[in-house]
Amino acid sequence: MNAHAQLAEYEFGTLLRAQARKSLLRFIACGSVDHGKSTLIGRLLYESKQLFDDQLDALASDSRKFGTQGGELDFALLVDGLAAEREQKITIDVAYRFFATARRKFIVIDAPGHEQYTANMATGASVADLALVLVSAEEGLTRQTKRHAVVLSMLGVRQVVLAVNKMDRAGWSESAFRSIEQQFQAFATALGIDDIVSIPVAAKSGDNIASLSDRMPWYEGPSLLEYLEEVEPARTLERQPFRMPIQWVSRPNADFRGYSGLIARGEVYAGMPVKILPSGRITRIARIATFDGDLQTAATGRSVTLTFADQVDASRGDVVVEIDRSPTMTDRISARLFWMNSEAPKPGRGYLLKLATTTVTAKIEPEVGIFDLDTQRLLGAQAIAQNEIGVGTLKLDRPIAVDRYAECRDMGSFILIDPESYDTVGMGCVEDAVALQSRPILAPKAATSVGGKLARWTETHSRSLAKAISWRATGSLDTFVVAFVITGSPKIAGSVAITEILTKILIYYLHERVWAWVPWGKR
Repeated sequence: MNAHAQLAEYEFGTLLRAQARKSLLRFIACGSVDHGKSTLIGRLLYESKQLFDDQLDALASDSRKFGTQGGELDFALLVDGLAAEREQKITIDVAYRFFATARRKFIVIDAPGHEQYTANMATGASVADLALVLVSAEEGLTRQTKRHAVVLSMLGVRQVVLAVNKMDRAGWSESAFRSIEQQFQAFATALGIDDIVSIPVAAKSGDNIASLSDRMPWYEGPSLLEYLEEVEPARTLERQPFRMPIQWVSRPNADFRGYSGLIARGEVYAGMPVKILPSGRITRIARIATFDGDLQTAATGRSVTLTFADQVDASRGDVVVEIDRSPTMTDRISARLFWMNSEAPKPGRGYLLKLATTTVTAKIEPEVGIFDLDTQRLLGAQAIAQNEIGVGTLKLDRPIAVDRYAECRDMGSFILIDPESYDTVGMGCVEDAVALQSRPILAPKAATSVGGKLARWTETHSRSLAKAISWRATGSLDTFVVAFVITGSPKIAGSVAITEILTKILIYYLHERVWAWVPWGKR
């Protein structure tokens, strides 16, 4: 190898090591249609010097061909790759783009703005650390902007950059910017999004994109690229419990049986005691095998093959978990739902629910709550329509292991699949799940109200006592009358009636409490 080749190899290796040391930020660019998401992302690629000369030449050629920006470069063409996207000037599919600066690496997710493609936006948001929400200074907040904010909150994205775009069309007005900033913060804060930074930009001309613009001297914050380089995604400092859904059983020969999967959360080490769900079998980790050799420990995001110290019957769909902090085993979950299909869910219709590597049949119980974008309240409804977000209860055909989405994304998120067409019709996040062992077997369920209608009632101690007193007080009138006729003394008749009331109240109360434990005959 000559000196020139050695130098090139050294420089290439140095570049790779430098890139490896940089932190990675995944962010989604979302918002209403025609608010400038693709143009903004193209401008970020251009300003970060990520375009080669041939790409710039192709961009100039395409800009002249489509003529959307007159004689200027149309940066949206860098991101919109489909012919239909270029012709209609809209984003249809989710586009992932990688770029880097001297300080950080980025994966930007360009999400479509049209309402009919909201499902694509939700897919991208599920893997984002941060959201870049674009709002046109001309139009302000739209229903689709609000819908995207609700989807972000549903998927646990709590850090948002509000980019008020097209400030040139608002005359670079600070009042226009502040008005949109206040409206969005009021809406997003109510959803639980509490980390919001607002930046006025003009993506077409590059104002406040990579450096501060002289056209908006009233803005004193960072430029968009400067903020993206500096922001630290929210991290939890609490140690996370171990979760690994089994994807497949590795059996290359008679001497080896391993269970392969991606570690969804937490850390595993050789010798660690673990539990296999749903069977509940307890064993220990014998080996942590990988393509590069055995490991002593492995953490979140690592694909490994585990072997157990005991012969354990486990297969795809089972979950290897930490013993002391296990997920909930349940066949009934409360979830926030996003419906993607044009056909609303039918009452009693079974759908395939896929959570991690587990697939079960689920039915959405009648009467769901639909999130109203204007009032931010849940409204009672019989079904959820396309592109609506609501809350509901799902009944599963068998118990599975789940976590709340806020605690573990992989074990708390699911999709719903039509069993006939195999189309994905919905997605959801687990908000609550009641463990099987904590449910009363015979006791009636507590009263719940959905949409203002009482679904179930409860036989309480005070209710049983009140029924017993009223029953005996009315039922002892005849005893008083008969005793008075026989004895002619109201005092004796009253004593007999009171004695009967006291003794039979106790008997009737005990009778009611026994029946309160029998589920038959209740709604």
